[in-house]
Amino acid sequence: MHHLQTKIHEIRGQKVLLDFDLAELYEIETRVLNQAVKRNFKRFPDDFMFQLTEKEWLTMSSQIVTTSSSKRPKKAYPYAFTEQGVAMLSGILNSNIAINVNIAIMRTFVHIRRQVGTNNEFNKKLEELESKYDQQFGEVFEALHYLIQKEKKEELYQKRKQIGFKK
Repeated sequence: MHHLQTKIHEIRGQKVLLDFDLAELYEIETRVLNQAVKRNFKRFPDDFMFQLTEKEWLTMSSQIVTTSSSKRPKKAYPYAFTEQGVAMLSGILNSNIAINVNIAIMRTFVHIRRQVGTNNEFNKKLEELESKYDQQFGEVFEALHYLIQKEKKEELYQKRKQIGFKK
């Protein structure tokens, strides 16, 4: 599952898998995967699959090491498949490998969603604690500040030259 998580990227605010990573997982060539998608293009609306722009691809390819860039034509940018797009692939790729890979991918997406949910819950609790303790610590710091100021005033008072009768 961890290996799969490294192949999931966030593009345009969506978690996606790129066509060449999916092809590698399905043990087929990228062009075979893309041909199957093109034959079933109506099954892949924009929220299921989209092609990366030149800028997105340049940003991505500088961040990831990929062997497919040498096989990919210079102007052919990868397709990004959302979770729904990956699920739709299971309907057009009917090999046992594709079925098993899709199951693993779906489980990985669910795992990531759970982690995000847990992190959101954790962050909310942390914020609650911070606000609660910020107020309490604010009072402590205020008291410390008062004591420090009081101490400074007493030091100044003792440093002044005494006026009056000496015994």
